[in-house]
Amino acid sequence: MPNQATMMEKVFDSFNGLFLTALMVLTVYPLVYVAFSSVSSAESLMAYNGILWKPLGFSLEAYVNVFRNPMILKGYGNTFFVVVVGLVFNILLTAFGAYALSRKSLVYRKKIMLFIVFTMFFSGGLIPFYLTVKGVGLNNTLWALIIPQAINTFNLILMKTAFESIPDALEESAKMDGANDFVILFRIILPLSMPVIAVMLLYYGVSHWNSWFHALIFLQDRSMYPLQLVLREILLQGEASAMAVGATDADAAMLSVTLKYATIIVATVPILLVYPFLQKYFVKGALIGAIKG
Repeated sequence: MPNQATMMEKVFDSFNGLFLTALMVLTVYPLVYVAFSSVSSAESLMAYNGILWKPLGFSLEAYVNVFRNPMILKGYGNTFFVVVVGLVFNILLTAFGAYALSRKSLVYRKKIMLFIVFTMFFSGGLIPFYLTVKGVGLNNTLWALIIPQAINTFNLILMKTAFESIPDALEESAKMDGANDFVILFRIILPLSMPVIAVMLLYYGVSHWNSWFHALIFLQDRSMYPLQLVLREILLQGEASAMAVGATDADAAMLSVTLKYATIIVATVPILLVYPFLQKYFVKGALIGAIKG
């Protein structure tokens, strides 16, 4: 029996390893394909069919033309503004809400949580949302991409659960020393909750970075477009050909293929570079926020 169990474990481990390897390849290959295509020769890429394991030739012309487009750099600036300012609002307001809801002394705490959880499943709809944003004067401003998304209900619950796992004795001893709620939150609760703060930074940061729909409905001034909306124009509205400065129509159409891939890489790489710095906190923070006790 022991030998049989060991054999079964080896079979399972082998199958599991093959399955996870195949899953990894299926996940990584699209990004690898885009990266290789972005530095390939446009003519060779258009003539090639099949799996791409290496660049077809080597050319950085697509990246040169990407950064010649002023909308790309403008989009980067708008996106960085939304991400940085948005994260400040997100973390502060989510922390304030989570701290209040994690206090057992809060009056009508359970009823308030019921209303908050209700918003996870039901909303007023897109038209009331648009009219509300327009009514408060945020339409056609970058603040329309920040303030309405200041607190995510799931993230609020995650942070609230993390705060509840901190021993009450710490709060009680701080109050005996004369600390108020702001001191307790910023000097005790938040420093002890850095893993879940890192998770919030990742969740909110990726959400802001990838967001384009709210910009599409709230922004009319193209100079305010975030990077993802600029990318959408290039991919869906055929503006890639127009980026090929000084090229003939045929050359521009050919170059537009690699331009699309280069634009995707330009928009994706920054957020990929941030993830490794937060990854070590990710699992711990998610578990702390998901399990009470």
